[in-house]
Amino acid sequence: MTDYGHELVFGTFLTPAVQVPERVIALAQLTEQVGLDLVTVQDHPYQPRLLDAWTLLSVIASHTQSVKVATNVANLPLRHPVVLARSVATLDLITGGRVELGLGAGGFRDAVAANAGPRLTAGESVEALEEALAIIREVWTPEGGGIRLAGKHYEMSGAKRGPAPAHDVEIWLGAYKPRMLAVTGRLADGWLPSSGYTPPEALAGMNKIIDEAAVEAGRSPSDVRRLYNVGGQFGRGGGFLQGPEAQWIEQLAELTVTEGMSTYVLASDDPDDIRRFADVAAGVREAVAAERSGAVAVEAPTAVVVGSTAAASGAFSVVPTPAPVVRRSAVQPWDESDRPTGPALDPARSYSPRQLASGQHLIDVHDHLRAELEQVRDLVEQVAAGSMGVGAARSHINTMTMRQNNWTLGVYCESYCRLVTTHHSIEDASMFPQLRRADPALAPVVDRLQEEHLVIHDVLEGVDKALVALVDGSGDVDGLRAAVDLLDDALLSHLSYEERELVEPIARLGVL
Repeated sequence: MTDYGHELVFGTFLTPAVQVPERVIALAQLTEQVGLDLVTVQDHPYQPRLLDAWTLLSVIASHTQSVKVATNVANLPLRHPVVLARSVATLDLITGGRVELGLGAGGFRDAVAANAGPRLTAGESVEALEEALAIIREVWTPEGGGIRLAGKHYEMSGAKRGPAPAHDVEIWLGAYKPRMLAVTGRLADGWLPSSGYTPPEALAGMNKIIDEAAVEAGRSPSDVRRLYNVGGQFGRGGGFLQGPEAQWIEQLAELTVTEGMSTYVLASDDPDDIRRFADVAAGVREAVAAERSGAVAVEAPTAVVVGSTAAASGAFSVVPTPAPVVRRSAVQPWDESDRPTGPALDPARSYSPRQLASGQHLIDVHDHLRAELEQVRDLVEQVAAGSMGVGAARSHINTMTMRQNNWTLGVYCESYCRLVTTHHSIEDASMFPQLRRADPALAPVVDRLQEEHLVIHDVLEGVDKALVALVDGSGDVDGLRAAVDLLDDALLSHLSYEERELVEPIARLGVL
């Protein structure tokens, strides 16, 4: 049994399909939104049906704030190590240290050769990888003279160093054969296999090769992080990651404490799978922490039964935020008197803590939007006082979650996302359709919320136009204040209505 003690990391392995680039970006944002740590994409430069990995990762990084990005794995034969090193360092500098490098020797030799890459044998590919690792690390090391290497596959004759990345970028190798595993132990920062090629029962033997090579090179086996691309199916079934979330938690936690795997990357483009994987991540962290501390691990949670009368259940206690009594604008964006209502609360129903937390989550996200609205109003007053330029204010507003939301989607989940456009497949899989299916009585409420999303989109555009009018002289601060007043009334009224009608159904139906 080997636990290398690494921090647990959870992420996604997304398909960079060229037909739906906006979907890939939306799934990356969802990865961050649900609390996962890492977004990875495959790199096959010879495949025109896939987006270029480094261009895509740059866009993903620009549309997220905290999640790390990495190739899974970069194709070395078609990525010259000097150019690759500088691409990684550049993106790492721009993102403030959010990039890691997954790297492979290149397995599709015919495709590589067809795209003007070198046709190497398996042994030559490993040799080239070792040389490339040395070159990449030299490029990232600012001290010293020109880089010189008289290798069999790469020859460096005084190349300049830099730039250095913002942090110590880890290099994770996709390795399966003994020679590549030994290179991983000697030279890499991480090992990144996939469960489809390396089932759980094969991990021990492959880890042993890595550990022995690390020790022979004067390193500790714990210097090599153990990552694992995994796929499975939530629900009923048997086998590895074929069953309910509790089974996933148990199996992944066991791999951590027995085989040392510490980074789990879900290969799925299904938004529901990504959300469930976030719950799995929380459960695995709890179970592993208990095991490492010597405490008795908490039993993995079982599925929540709506209406359960278990001891932990209780009355519905989540309180929606009321709308402000005083309105700022003389304009009414809609008639609030004709808003439909959903089913009445059943006072006899009990709710589990997990169900109550789901309902509270909607309010928490809305509170963030309310806080951003206060920032907008504060910025307007700064512009009016002359302490901030109009251009700076407009730029700041456009970076906020509220401004980046695509209110036209009409989907509860997507109202949290920082999106300008989102693919319809994400919309179809989000909360409004789930609520409609689970309780048809909610359909009129959902329809009305969608209509209000469109209105709010127009109101947000009105604020932007008012800022533009200030710049070109066709408007004034009073016009900007009026636009923000209307936004204040519309958004706060809408958020209150959505909470009043959806907080209880979200908890009752378990859709979040």
